[in-house]
Amino acid sequence: MAVVDYAASSRTPTQNAPLRVLFVSHTYVVGVNQGKLTAIAQLPQVQVGLLAPSNWQASEWNRRLIVEQPHAAIQFYSAPVQFSGRGGAHFYAPWKIWQVLQDFQPDVVQVEEEVFSLCAFQFAIWAKLTGKKLVIFGWENQPRQFPKVRQFVRDFVLNNAALIIAGNQDGAKILRQWQYDGCIAVMPQMGVDPTLFQPQKSQQRSWVQSAFCIGYLGRLVPEKGIDTILTALRSLKDQGLACRLVLCGTGSGEAEFRQRAETLGIADQITWKTAIAHEQVPEAIASWDVLLLPSRTTATWKEQFGHVLIEAMAMGIPVVGSDSGEIPNVIGRSDVVFPEGDDTALAKILQCLIRDPQWRSELRTYGLNRVQQCYTHDRIAERLMSLWQQILQPPDLQHPGGQP
Repeated sequence: MAVVDYAASSRTPTQNAPLRVLFVSHTYVVGVNQGKLTAIAQLPQVQVGLLAPSNWQASEWNRRLIVEQPHAAIQFYSAPVQFSGRGGAHFYAPWKIWQVLQDFQPDVVQVEEEVFSLCAFQFAIWAKLTGKKLVIFGWENQPRQFPKVRQFVRDFVLNNAALIIAGNQDGAKILRQWQYDGCIAVMPQMGVDPTLFQPQKSQQRSWVQSAFCIGYLGRLVPEKGIDTILTALRSLKDQGLACRLVLCGTGSGEAEFRQRAETLGIADQITWKTAIAHEQVPEAIASWDVLLLPSRTTATWKEQFGHVLIEAMAMGIPVVGSDSGEIPNVIGRSDVVFPEGDDTALAKILQCLIRDPQWRSELRTYGLNRVQQCYTHDRIAERLMSLWQQILQPPDLQHPGGQP
């Protein structure tokens, strides 16, 4: 009965009315992650709402987070979830969802949880019953075998989503393997804030220092390929090239990597830093000559995007990455991508960077341009607006072939 009442009272969008978009995701509990939402809210004729858990348990920090609300342009809603901290299993009380939908009256709901999540399933039911537009964002880029109940959840969401945004090209391929025949777009969940991540006047100084500075920011675990960096650094040392390595992060592999550095005789060239706060990341990146992301694919994981790549590019810092997952597509040029685990290929790229200042300058300009074209919050906001307008058109006016 409540659903019938909601459908009867749902707002019908008109040509002059603002587009009302409700985002649903645990990602936006943290205020620094809300930059994309603010960029969207600043577009003409758009109103943005956000529903996020009020009791999210962040396992990486081992603490419960409250919803931060630094952006006045966003209409905030929060409610507790069951199974807090579990991306695929958490869900809201149905009556709370109904209250939020009744209050905000969205034209589009964008759920940024995987298609097999219970949260996405809840809003797929709403889309089924009301005929409203549901958009799903997900990062999943590995084939999975699901139990029958989870398969039902996934298929129901796929059957009721007007648009699915995959965070990477492999994710888009998997959606087709799962028989989704609707519209698919590929873009990251979040962009980068060019006012926070911008070129620093002092960043050129390390290029004239004796030691070339290589930086890494992320987890210190085997799948991130830290051992590849260490072996490549040994090769550069053997060639008489002065280098230093800064590793920012923590993880289960740290002790092993430290021992590996001792064995290779390069421990004195490495600075080990613990995980750093997001607001300190620009300062760290600005002190490097190159940022590395040498990820290595495993049976259960491959790089889904590598957000630190676009942060470094936005600052004019050259980036080098392996060919794991989405990394080559993010970087967009093959001369700074090496086969994962190939320390010889990595060492050759670094050697060229050290010896060729003109190439470094070219990569700096390339990275700045690529971020402006593809990866700022504003650019992603514009793309999303275009996608929403497309799925809200009558079916005969939408692009054929499932590609908006």
